[in-house]
Amino acid sequence: MNERIIDKALNDLKIEILRMGSIVEKVIGQSMQALKDRNPDLARTTIDFDPTINALEIRIYEQCIQLLARYQPEAGDLRFITMAMLINNDLERMGDLAVNICERVLELADKPLVKPLIDLPALTELTRWMVTSSLHAYTQQDPVLARSVRTRDDEVDRLRDAIQNELVRIMQAKPDTIDHAIPLLLVARHLERICDHATNIAEDVVYLVEASMVRHQP
Repeated sequence: MNERIIDKALNDLKIEILRMGSIVEKVIGQSMQALKDRNPDLARTTIDFDPTINALEIRIYEQCIQLLARYQPEAGDLRFITMAMLINNDLERMGDLAVNICERVLELADKPLVKPLIDLPALTELTRWMVTSSLHAYTQQDPVLARSVRTRDDEVDRLRDAIQNELVRIMQAKPDTIDHAIPLLLVARHLERICDHATNIAEDVVYLVEASMVRHQP
């Protein structure tokens, strides 16, 4: 096997994954800003990125298949390609969830806020940190940072539950707020799912660098 050729091919794959990550990180950031500002124009602009992300996911997947077929890689090269396929899928799903948040923004744009929610901004900031850190861990192949991302998953779940419990109490006390509160319930769920995908990427980084499977472990 010509190692120089496969090394270039693997580097090209990494560049595409980083490009995908950059776009997804951007749309997640824009979706959160649109939510914070209740900005329907920014929400629509962000939704328009969805076809680009989908096309890039397909291109990366095909690139991985071609590498597997052409080089029949082993050991570290095989881990790199298979982890790229998994990360590619997680990034595409994160993009979909950012679009879902923007759709909730459009639902909320002409409605008054139920009430200021203390935990939603906290969940938003934690989501932003986990996404950025998981991608940085992949770029730097940093298993320590990747493991720190994993440790925040329980905090995400607590914030999501607190938001849901608060909104349920509001809807029970004031049934006329249901139409306003349900989109926020969904936003909390979308943010939690984005964090799950960021955790998946972090776990893939640990496996990529250390060949140690930490998924489903406490």
